[in-house]
Amino acid sequence: MGLHEETDMTAAIMALLKEVYDPELGVNIVDLGLVYGVECTEGSAKIIMTLTTPGCPMHDMLVGGVKRAAAGLPGVREVQVQVVWEPQWSPEQMSEEAKGWLGYI
Repeated sequence: MGLHEETDMTAAIMALLKEVYDPELGVNIVDLGLVYGVECTEGSAKIIMTLTTPGCPMHDMLVGGVKRAAAGLPGVREVQVQVVWEPQWSPEQMSEEAKGWLGYI
């Protein structure tokens, strides 16, 4: 897999992750700023993300949604989701659109 293909796959996965919504906030995880990175190599995708709080009751549901979304992309054979707590999520990480939807601006 070349660099161009990896870049295309990363962009495609980010687009698919916009379909994964935090059910408590009603905003997708990309606009919430929960996705810190996507790494693609040889049919494998690693998504690095966080949650709004360490004790988030939606942990399993969101991680499962991320795995299903990324696995739906042709050419992706393996999906790994790494949930990290540093840097800690804050509302400043949201897109301007999400801030507007949630009344932050």
